[in-house]
Amino acid sequence: MRRLLLAAAAGLAVLALAGAVGLPDLAGAQESPQAQPDTVTVTGVGSVEAVPDEARMSFGVESRAPTAKAAVAANADAMRKVINALRRAGAREITTQWVNVYPVSGESGAIEGYAASNSVTAVADVEDAPAVIDAAAEAGANQISGPGLSRSDVDRLYREALAKAVADARGRAEVLAKAAGRSLGEITAMVEGGGSGPVPLFRDVAEASGGTPIEPGTLETAATVSVTFALR
Repeated sequence: MRRLLLAAAAGLAVLALAGAVGLPDLAGAQESPQAQPDTVTVTGVGSVEAVPDEARMSFGVESRAPTAKAAVAANADAMRKVINALRRAGAREITTQWVNVYPVSGESGAIEGYAASNSVTAVADVEDAPAVIDAAAEAGANQISGPGLSRSDVDRLYREALAKAVADARGRAEVLAKAAGRSLGEITAMVEGGGSGPVPLFRDVAEASGGTPIEPGTLETAATVSVTFALR
């Protein structure tokens, strides 16, 4: 009898231990997760307009001669004159694009001579671009392209557009919050969406000033941003 009582007591102890370890915590299971605050997410757009202040252009010379050596020598002399003319006219950042030498064939397919070409890019202020183009052509440039118009302070313009995009996002969020009978709280998330530009918007009427006319027009720099606000 005593052995039976001891065995029964041991069994009850095992069951009690198993219950303490294995039974679920009902009180903990009934706790609800912490409620997340209401939010509203909007996309804002901002842009800044500015007149271009830089012009990037390309200038080249092609020379022909009976031999490759003669073509290269003639081209080198002609290109030096063009580069010097560009510098005197106010061009900067003069950089060689390419140097080419190739045979020139006649109608029969036979090689009749050789051509050599050299091309450089240059940057000038927009107001100096007409004089730069005219000076290069006068010095012997027979391949001219451009200008590509841009702004020297494009990073600053983009930051201005980005600030306008955030303000635009706040304005949109305020409209949505008011429509829902709520008000805006703190910003909980913000993601830069990138930007575009500067891109041309329109062309101004060029003033008659002599030389090659350059119409700078207007460039637009744009930015977008996604902003999440808490709602009160």
